[in-house]
Amino acid sequence: MSTEFDTTAGPLTTETGAPVSSNNQSEAAGPGGPLLVQDQVLLAKLAHFNRERIPERVVHARGAGAYGTFTATADVTAYTRAAFLSAPGKATETFLRFSTVAGNLGSADAVRDPRGFALKFYTEEGNYDLVGNNTPVFFIRDAIKFPDFIHTQKRDPYTGSQEADNVWDFWGLSPESTHQVTWLFGDRGIPASYRHMDGFGSHTYQWVNAAGEQFWVKYHFKTDQGIENLTAEDAAVLAGQDPDSHHRDLREAIERGEYPSWTVQVQIMPAADAATYRFNPFDLTKVWPNADYPRITIGKLELNRNPDNVFAEVEQSAFSPANFVPGIGPSPDKMLQGRLFAYGDAHRYRVGINADQLPVNRPHATTARNGNRDGLGYDGRHAGAKNYEPNSFGGPNETGQPLWAPVQVSGPTGEWETPRHAEDDDFVQAGDLYRLMTAGEQDRLIANLAGFIAKVTRDDIAERAIANFAKADADFGARLTEAVAKLR
Repeated sequence: MSTEFDTTAGPLTTETGAPVSSNNQSEAAGPGGPLLVQDQVLLAKLAHFNRERIPERVVHARGAGAYGTFTATADVTAYTRAAFLSAPGKATETFLRFSTVAGNLGSADAVRDPRGFALKFYTEEGNYDLVGNNTPVFFIRDAIKFPDFIHTQKRDPYTGSQEADNVWDFWGLSPESTHQVTWLFGDRGIPASYRHMDGFGSHTYQWVNAAGEQFWVKYHFKTDQGIENLTAEDAAVLAGQDPDSHHRDLREAIERGEYPSWTVQVQIMPAADAATYRFNPFDLTKVWPNADYPRITIGKLELNRNPDNVFAEVEQSAFSPANFVPGIGPSPDKMLQGRLFAYGDAHRYRVGINADQLPVNRPHATTARNGNRDGLGYDGRHAGAKNYEPNSFGGPNETGQPLWAPVQVSGPTGEWETPRHAEDDDFVQAGDLYRLMTAGEQDRLIANLAGFIAKVTRDDIAERAIANFAKADADFGARLTEAVAKLR
């Protein structure tokens, strides 16, 4: 793969090869309004400039990955103009990194924790990163709470251990977490392997077609291997016997030619539906019930090649939900909006300002063309090309064509609470999930939750945590109260 810089005239691009609409006007909330965090051309440009003169991931440190192929199987041009989705049969190279969230690099695979599902599409219009989890929801709905949440999951700065008091104190005081906690402590909280779990884009994203029509979209990756999970007891044994169980399973399956695959589906909501939908469609703690927006199959994802060097490829792989391509964009989801900045900045700190030009991260089907130069790890690929725009030396130029459609905003700026829709609350979907479970699944959920809550040292923290589940379902709360009391 060539590392030479393309000095021929062509569109100005981001570091991941997506065309730049404007290099002269920042994106604002209306004429004369404040700038928007989602203007990633602006933020990446300033962040790169700040670091032009020259560690383990804080979260998702423990991970495994593989290369593969996404093949489109349906015509979705009515919804998006993204080139990699332009026709059935079109194939795009991908790299997928699986991970646990809270553990450090040396932790075990078989633990109760969400699994990261970070997918990079190497498209001809630039790299598109879809950074999700193996759950369709998350613990919080606003990115400003993410550092607080992760601090409760990681080692306490005084004790050096994960503390049940911290975890349940935060969850109990954050009732929006009830839905995700119910997922996490159910059977799917410990997948048997990375191959035997689903993936989700989790957030809501924008699709826009060639006519400029907007749609809101959620992604689902349904495992073709079938769902398989571990009980808490089996996971404890496996984690002690083989901490690398999930890594080994993925690598050896690909070596045997048993390529894991996922059926890729989307839920599509016309943009006009969002304002009156019964749930806030941009709330990461909520799902869209399939009865409202049925899943549509659009493709197949297959993993078929192991990386040659885990350290160079898996550990240095960098994903950011800000890496969009024409026809796909962000939504007003407050967690997504924060991640648009946080992920790219984490990689600039952790891997370096030239992380996007490492072999695993750089565009594979196009070339990045812009004025970013120098800094730690720079490979000199630009030779003597000019590093500014516009220039009269045949350099790249802006396209004037935004990647996604503008979203209408109104009202004064402020620290607003998330808008509530007709059926929004923090407990209804957690209760629905509990009632969907079989008797056996409910038994294991209660046992898993009770075992952890019983470790809490303060009665008020335990009682508050249980009360949230009682609000989701009375039977859920009563059984959990009894189970915790027996253990305490």
